[in-house]
This record gives sequence, structure tokens and C-alpha cells, in this order.
Amino acid sequence: MKILASRLSSILAAVLLACTVHAADDAKPAAKTAPGGAAQGGAVADQHSSPPFLAVVNGTVISAGEFDTAANEAARQKFYHGTPPEGAVEELLREVATRMIERILLLEEIGRQGLKPDARAVEEKLSRYEQRYASSPRWQQERERILPSLRQRLEQDDMLAALEAKVRNVPPPAEDRVRAYYKANPDKFTEPEKMRLSLIVLKVDPSSPTSAWEAAEAEAGALRMRLTDGGADFAELARKHSADDSAQNGGDLGYLHRGMLPEGIQEKIDDMKPGDLSPPTRILQGYALFRYEAKQAAKHHDFATVRPRATDLLARDLADKAWTDFRAQLRKKARIELNTQRYPAIGALTAKSK
Repeated sequence: MKILASRLSSILAAVLLACTVHAADDAKPAAKTAPGGAAQGGAVADQHSSPPFLAVVNGTVISAGEFDTAANEAARQKFYHGTPPEGAVEELLREVATRMIERILLLEEIGRQGLKPDARAVEEKLSRYEQRYASSPRWQQERERILPSLRQRLEQDDMLAALEAKVRNVPPPAEDRVRAYYKANPDKFTEPEKMRLSLIVLKVDPSSPTSAWEAAEAEAGALRMRLTDGGADFAELARKHSADDSAQNGGDLGYLHRGMLPEGIQEKIDDMKPGDLSPPTRILQGYALFRYEAKQAAKHHDFATVRPRATDLLARDLADKAWTDFRAQLRKKARIELNTQRYPAIGALTAKSK
């Protein structure tokens, strides 16, 4: 029940945050200061040093409280309990600020275009909320207060999705553009070098004493001698001794490319060539023997083979560019005042003020 209440509180907070944007006529941010929240990591300036707002977008205020709440929630999700890398908090603040600014501009564009929400889809989503939290006392207590804001949020999200789909609906790329894209991006159409490996794993529990690890290493060494000096069959030994799922296939892992092997293993494989057998190698699960079976060279596919893929990738890139350019144009035409005194990190945002 506590977990449910916590999740519900987060949802309700997000709904209220997204639906409480104040008009500039109702607040004069430059006239006075008021305390606001502080984002994680101390990235926000002293809360009394400047007016309590993030930005004024075409006359609509994004308050410091709204921004701080959104930034704190984003930080919790992205960094959890870890220490953010240098500059990561500032970058996150800019991302959150950009999303909030663009949401206002996109909602304005929805109004200009006269888009309407899909009432049926919104009702279905509301119904799912009702079903999910029907047994929650918190939901029953807050339901009447939250539903109007929740409905508004869902309607806005539906229209925003429709607007994005409309902008991304670009014409299919012409043949010459697809060919040019194929030539300019050879790496996208090259199958990487692959290696075929076989594996035997002698399992050891990570918490086992040193003696257990030493015993597994010795057993792996004995199996290796049977393979190199006694002519034993690798597949047969794998089926009898390996704890890996590949044992039923005689240890055959099939063809793998770089990045598919655990860290630390690839470096050892790089020094091997087809036919080589590794020494006993300690891995997380125990001790392993690898046999390098074969290598498959990198292969660059001809245009005819990958034409559908090239077309799809280019179409996706063009749709992404259309959406990015559309949002950039909205920002360029907007009157945006950024409170860089309170939030120095957002000074890097390229917002044109009028």
C-alpha cells in the first residue's frame, strides 16, 4: 500500500505540475522575489536572489516552483542514488527547461491550428487510471480535485502527439537521396566482423571461498589438457561439464560481434585466432574455456540489398529533422525571457528574446 501511495503521489504531483502554468497577467516576476525550491546538486542559485520564475514564454510564466519540482523529479529518475558526472546536473536543468518552454509553444501552436483531442482515447486513459487506483484511499480522497487537471493533461498530451505526428509526416525520400545517404553512411550498411566461439563454464558461486575458485580453475586446466593433449571432443566436454545454457549445443555460442561479450572477455578473445583455445579464464559465473572456432569478415552490403533499410533510416532522419526544425522555429519566433540570474545553467539555451 505504501508503494502504491508513493506512485500515486508522484503521478498526482506530475499532473498538477504540468497543468499549472500561470499567465503573466496574474504574476509579475520582475516586480518581487519569493522563495522557490532548489534543484538537486545545488545547481540552483540562492532562492531569494532573484524573482521566482524560470522563464516567461510569450507572456506565460513558468514559475520557479514548477521548474524546481520538475528538475528534482528528473534528477531522481536519471541519477537515482548515484553521483552525477561533472556537468550532468547543469545539462539536465537545460533539458528540463527546454521541454517546459517548448510545451508552452507547442500548445500555442495547437491552438493556432485548431487541433482537438481524441475524446475516446482520453476517456479510455482516464478509465485506466480509475481502475488502477480504485482501491487507493488517497485516490478516492484526491479524485475530484485531480480529475480536471488530469483530463486537461491527457487532452494536451493527445494533441501534442497528433501535432508531432503531423509534422513528422514528411514525403518519402527520392531515389537519388536514398543513394546519397547510402554512400555517405557506409557504417550503417556494413555487417561487422563476427567470431564464432564455443564455451565451457565451470560454475562457482560469487560468494564461494577462495578454495572453490581454485578448484574450478584446476578443473578447467584439466579439461584444457584433455582437449590439447588427449584429443577430447570440445562439444562432448561442454555437454558433460558446462553450466552455461550453450551446453546443450556442445558449447556453441554461434557468431558474435564486438560488444556482445562481457567486459574483460573481449580483450582476451582479441588475442586469439581461429582454432585457438583459451587458458582457464575467470568470469563472473566461474571459470571458462573459450575456443575460437571461426571468423567472419566485415561485409559491406550493396545498395540493392539494403535499399529498404536505407530508405527507412533516411525517412526517420528526415522526420526527426522536420520535428527539430519545427520546434526551433517556434522558439525563434517566441518572446522568451530566461531567468539566468536564478538559474545560471540555462544561460546556454539559445532563446531569442523580443
